[in-house]
Amino acid sequence: MRVLEGKSVFSGIAIGKISILQKADTSVKRTKVEDPEAEIARVQEAKDKAVAQLQKLYDKALQEVGESGAAIFEVHQMMLDDEDYLDSIDNIIRTENVNAEYAVATTGDNFADMFAQMDDDYMKARAADVKDISDRLVRVLSGHDEGDMDAAEPSIIVAEDLAPSETVQMDKSKVLAFVTRKGSSNSHTAILARTMNIPALINIEYDESMDGKMAVVDGKNGSLIVDPDADILKKYQDQKDEELRQRAMLKELKGKTTETKSGHKIHLYANIGSTGDVASVLANDAEGIGLFRSEFIYLEKDNYPTEEEQFQIYKAVAQNMAGKKVIIRTLDIGADKQIDYFDMAHEENPAMGYRAIRICLDRPEVFKTQLRALFRASMFGNISIMYPMIISVTEVKQIKAIVAEVKKELTEQGIPFKDDVEQGVMIETPAAVMISDLLAKEVDFFSIGTNDLTQYTLAIDRQNAKLDNIYDSHHEAVLRMIQMVIDNAHKEGIWAGICGELGADTTMTERFVQMGIDELSVSPTFVLPVRKIVREME
Repeated sequence: MRVLEGKSVFSGIAIGKISILQKADTSVKRTKVEDPEAEIARVQEAKDKAVAQLQKLYDKALQEVGESGAAIFEVHQMMLDDEDYLDSIDNIIRTENVNAEYAVATTGDNFADMFAQMDDDYMKARAADVKDISDRLVRVLSGHDEGDMDAAEPSIIVAEDLAPSETVQMDKSKVLAFVTRKGSSNSHTAILARTMNIPALINIEYDESMDGKMAVVDGKNGSLIVDPDADILKKYQDQKDEELRQRAMLKELKGKTTETKSGHKIHLYANIGSTGDVASVLANDAEGIGLFRSEFIYLEKDNYPTEEEQFQIYKAVAQNMAGKKVIIRTLDIGADKQIDYFDMAHEENPAMGYRAIRICLDRPEVFKTQLRALFRASMFGNISIMYPMIISVTEVKQIKAIVAEVKKELTEQGIPFKDDVEQGVMIETPAAVMISDLLAKEVDFFSIGTNDLTQYTLAIDRQNAKLDNIYDSHHEAVLRMIQMVIDNAHKEGIWAGICGELGADTTMTERFVQMGIDELSVSPTFVLPVRKIVREME
C-alpha cells in the first residue's frame, strides 16, 4: 500500500481503478514554407474551427455545470481573437517563413511563460488557458481529432494536468475523481471539478506503474491511497456509503423549503472557508452562504493578500451562488488563528486579546483593502458583510466611518459597487448580547457565533481539552442570551441567525425555531438533516 500526499481542491471519497490519461502529442516540427500568406490563411481557418468547437463545449458545460462553470469557454473564444496573440503568430510565420503549427506552438509557449511569471495567482493560472487554446489550434492544423477522453469503465483519472476543455469532454458517469501532478486551486479546471461535485487532488507525484491499480482518493485529507489493504478499503467504503446516504436524502429534500408543517419558514444557509466549499453548498441545496470565513484567505498566504486577489475570490463565490445570499465575515484572526506576517506580540490570553475587528480597526489599511474588494465584488451577486467580535456601538460607528471612506474612494475612482450592501455584526460576546437592543438600531442583521459566546459566557477556554466536560453550549445562560438577541433584533425589524456550531446541533433545531430564529447557517453536510427536522415540526 502506498499513500501519496497532495492538495485537495474538492473533498469527497472515490474508490476505483486508476486510469492514467495519455494525451495526444501536440509537439510540432519547425518547417520552412514558401508561401507564408497561405500559412496565415490556414491559421484563420483553424481558428474559426476551434471557436466552433469551443462554442459546442460551452453549450455542453452550460447544461452540466451552469453559466459560471461554462464561462471559461467564452474566455477561450475571446483569447483566440486576441490581437496580440494573433499578431505574434502572424509575425513568426512572416519573419521566419515557418509553418503555422510551429508559429502557434511557439506563441502559446511564449504567452504561457509570460502569464506564469506574473505575481498575481489568478493571472498565473491563465498560463494553462493559453496553452490549452494553442494546443487546440495545433490539433486542428494537424488534422487530429478531438480524441477520446472517456475511460472504458468508471475510473480515477490521473494526469499530468487537465485543461478545462478536457474535463468537460469526459463522460462524467465514468469519472470517479481527478488527480493531477500539476494545477492550482485557482485554475478553471479546479473550479469545474468542484462545480461538478467530483473529488479532485493536485500536486500528486504519481508514476506510470499505478495505471490500472485499485486506489482510494481521500478528498478531505488530500491523499491518494494506492493498493489499499482490506481494512483501509472497508473504512473508506463505509465513508462512501455515508456519502451515498446523504445523496439519497438530498434527492428527497432538494428544492423543498425549510418550513414547519404550519408554514413557519426559516432560512437555511451554509458555512464555508474557501471557494472550494461552494460546490458542496450547492450540492446540499443550501439557500445561500451564511458565513464565509475570509480569514482562510489570509491563513493560506505568506503575505497580505492583495485587493485584487481578494476581489477575484469574493467575485467567484458570488457568481457561483447566482444571486443567493453570500455573507462574508471580515478578517477574524487572533486567538487560535495566528498569522506570522501580521507580526503580533505574544499574549497570555489571546482568546480575549488582540483579534478580529480589534485588529481591523487598529490597522485600517488592512481593513480597507478587504472592504474595497468586498464592495467591488458586490456587483457580481448578493453579498452581505458581517463584522466579528463586536462589543460596543462605538466600534460599529468606527466601521461605518471606514466604510464611508471606502465608498467615497471607489466612487472617485469610477469603480462600480452596490451602495445598499447589507451589513451586520456577529453576536459572540456577552457585551454584545446585553446591548443588542442598541446594536440593532445600527445594523441590518445579527448572526450569533455560539462557539465564542459559549466560552465567554461560561468563562471556559474552548481550546482547553481539560475543560471539555464542562463546556456546555446548551447551558441555560447561553440559550437565554440567544433568546434576548432574537427578541431585540425583531423589535428593531432586523433578522437574527446562528452561524456557530450549535446551529447544526439537530437536538436544538426545534427549540431555535420556537425561539423565533430567522436563519441557521451550518456546515454544508448538515443542511439537509436540519431541513428534515424543521419540516417534521408542527
